[in-house]
Amino acid sequence: MNYLQVIIVAAGLSGVALLLWALFSGPSPRKEATRRLKSVRYRHASSATDRLEAQMRRAVAARKPRIHQIAGSASRAEALAVRLDRSGLKWTIPQYVYGSLGLGAFVTLLVFLQTGALLLALAFGIFVGAGLPHFVVNTFIKRRNNAFTAKFADAIDLLVRGLRSGLPVSETLALVSQEVPGPVGEEFKLVTDRMKVGKTMEDALQATADRLAMPEFNFFVITLAIQRETGGNLAETLANLSDVLRKRAQMKLKIRAMSSESKASAYIVGSLPFIVFAMIYWINPEYIGEFFIDERLMVAGVGGAIWMGIGAFIMAKMVSFEI
Repeated sequence: MNYLQVIIVAAGLSGVALLLWALFSGPSPRKEATRRLKSVRYRHASSATDRLEAQMRRAVAARKPRIHQIAGSASRAEALAVRLDRSGLKWTIPQYVYGSLGLGAFVTLLVFLQTGALLLALAFGIFVGAGLPHFVVNTFIKRRNNAFTAKFADAIDLLVRGLRSGLPVSETLALVSQEVPGPVGEEFKLVTDRMKVGKTMEDALQATADRLAMPEFNFFVITLAIQRETGGNLAETLANLSDVLRKRAQMKLKIRAMSSESKASAYIVGSLPFIVFAMIYWINPEYIGEFFIDERLMVAGVGGAIWMGIGAFIMAKMVSFEI
């Protein structure tokens, strides 16, 4: 192994160590102290306006969370634990980390044995080991959120019927946890369990809203908080919210249908270079094999992949609409 390979291996190990440090390191102590002081001030404020302002702040933070702070988490490790919990998977943080490292090492070894190019093998290993588990977790989170949204309006209708029949809010929440299947019933069961151990309904609902980070559930929590402070007909308010959520879901479906052609074009344009590369390698391996030997071609290939990734990101943003 020459000096260049030693330097590449050292750089790869340093990158893995840096990723692990970024994963488990927390935020700045000064910023964390300021955030906690603000949270305590809003939590114990006697003014109804301050309480509603705090809930609106949490709703906005959950709608657009920061990169390393998700759904009220205080560190990157806690944010990862929240993401794994939101996905519905039974994975733990050590399982996720060890799986990512093992997958990255396996891909690195496989590509190195096939091509003999250490730099290319490390690039593929880091990309697959860090990207594939993250993509899988995001896919499961999106699938669970879609299942939650599909049943959430029905759950609110069940709440409305329970309230109109004379049941208190706590009993209607327990009824929803028993009657509505899927993620909605699971989340409402967690809310009722928190209330049984002594938490107030507002705190239990807000904890679930912070963890789910879904605008629909934030609307529900804010509606209950406003009704509790100002009074009024809760059943009618929730019925209006259910109608709004259904119209929101219909608008999302319309946007998905209108942007489907653009998304298909983006998928084709993004995947075509890789398909052509694989076909040429299959037909004439000697012609394309220089990419695995010549370091200049490897650098050019990595640069082209980076520019393609930037283009794919821009196209994804162009066809992504937020309601």
